[in-house]
Amino acid sequence: MKIVITGGSGFLGINLTRYLLNKGHQVGVIDIADFDYAERDRIDFLKGDIRDPAALARSFAGADMIVHTAAALPLYSKEDIYTTDVVGSRNVCEAAFAAGARRMVHISSTAVYGIPDHHPLLETDTLHGVGPYGIAKIEAEQACQAFRDKGMIVPIIRPKSFIGPERLGVFAMLYDWAMTGHNWPVIGKGDNLYQYLDVEDLCEAIYLCLTLPAEQVNDTFNIGAKIFGTMKDDFQAVLDHAGKGKRVLPFQIATLMVWTLRILEAFKLSPLYKWVYETAYKESFVSIEKAERQLGYAPKYSNKDALLRNYDWYVANVKKFAGATGVSHRVPWSQGVLSVLKLLF
Repeated sequence: MKIVITGGSGFLGINLTRYLLNKGHQVGVIDIADFDYAERDRIDFLKGDIRDPAALARSFAGADMIVHTAAALPLYSKEDIYTTDVVGSRNVCEAAFAAGARRMVHISSTAVYGIPDHHPLLETDTLHGVGPYGIAKIEAEQACQAFRDKGMIVPIIRPKSFIGPERLGVFAMLYDWAMTGHNWPVIGKGDNLYQYLDVEDLCEAIYLCLTLPAEQVNDTFNIGAKIFGTMKDDFQAVLDHAGKGKRVLPFQIATLMVWTLRILEAFKLSPLYKWVYETAYKESFVSIEKAERQLGYAPKYSNKDALLRNYDWYVANVKKFAGATGVSHRVPWSQGVLSVLKLLF
């Protein structure tokens, strides 16, 4: 098959590109960022914006399947989030429909559930977006549903925060502090269960949605690790693996730390946005039973496996992105004032 990936230059995009190439498929990529990986000569790359319908039409010509991973992440401006995640997603649906693509897999987010009051979260739970990103992700899903109603096969995947080779972003802070021998602070006691996801398991879930019969996949699925522990225990595994003798330090007065982070965010001094710090000290996990039952989804990696795999990649490649910062998962996020607080830990 020819499979086109929107946002294919990003963290998920490159991992999915490699996964599909290894399966023997022809891969196309459209992204506003250059595709600067070794696989460049093995794919059809178009540098373009999903907010440009003409660029999408060129990229999708002859495509059998589309995987829509492109998104403006929470650190982008409110305008960029809306025009990319909502308008851009509508454009992708329209272009895929016009191109006659057999399926379009949409990568959504568990951010659509907002700040939950129960667990595990189910696909049928009420959606409540927190901030521009969460709200936009809900509207993007609504756009996908509109094209399902037109007869297009549009599986929607809601992944937990996914990690693995090439993942930087907010996780680069944890790996930096572990590698350089610092303790790691967590909001609250750290005894809250918090689920992550390895990017390879996510790629396998996407592939199931591309290849299984339409009646099984034309639905919405939570995707996450099956085995996960508490925030404190899983992050401690990274510090232990780093071998510097450092510990996770719980800040038990969570409210005080949350208010501090709110103030820092307001003054643009923190890389953490509301949905991260408002959920970091609470339980956060989804049910994957529907995906297991309907797709045969069987994740290989636990939280700890995924974190350690990502950490080892970070250490092996840290010189390549030293000093770089940005707002995507491809680069470390600026630590802001936390780089100063790091000295205290």
